[in-house]
Amino acid sequence: MAFEACRLPGMSTGTGFRTISILVRIHSSEIIMSELRKLQLLSEAEYLAGEELSELRHEYVEGQIFAMTGANERHNRITVNVGYRLRGAARGGHCGVFVSDMRLYIRERRIYYYPDVMLACDETDDHELYKERPCLVAEVLSASTETTDRREKLNVYRGIPSLRYILLIRASAAEVDYFCRNLAGDWETARLERDQAITIRCGNYRTELSLPDLYEDVVFPG
Repeated sequence: MAFEACRLPGMSTGTGFRTISILVRIHSSEIIMSELRKLQLLSEAEYLAGEELSELRHEYVEGQIFAMTGANERHNRITVNVGYRLRGAARGGHCGVFVSDMRLYIRERRIYYYPDVMLACDETDDHELYKERPCLVAEVLSASTETTDRREKLNVYRGIPSLRYILLIRASAAEVDYFCRNLAGDWETARLERDQAITIRCGNYRTELSLPDLYEDVVFPG
């Protein structure tokens, strides 16, 4: 494949930026690339205001928004199972359990996520639109979200000082990877086995989660 040298003429736009047109010649065919444009970013205030009016949920990462996709039946059953188990131990206490529609705000990263399930036990973490100091976050993995959940989100979650437990729960098989922060502040991880249970402790809050709990009434395709 042969390339010819290209001239890149700069044209003033009157905004302090320069628009560049790029001409690439490949043999005898010419391809004209579109003009470069300034990336449009939303402020956090614009995002929150728009989200209150939107029929779709969007996550916000440093000025960019990403639409949330719908979930299938298995995903929904697992999410409800996790929330139900956590909520059972939270009754009468100050911990809150939030399923799907509560944002997690990571202030220093300018990120708003919608975890599938979140347990928050800090009574000062009382904003009605988002939480900042959860104790536990659970994500139910689907084919469209697993890469983002295991890489981008897991990396961000591990940096939240209050977070002690992260659950990554597959929707296509009975498989759960969990992460726990130890007393030294380091993260430890393991895969949950069928005869095991994870003990969740957040202050005075305590409960246990097992594979049968998380996958109750979930039917996998045969």
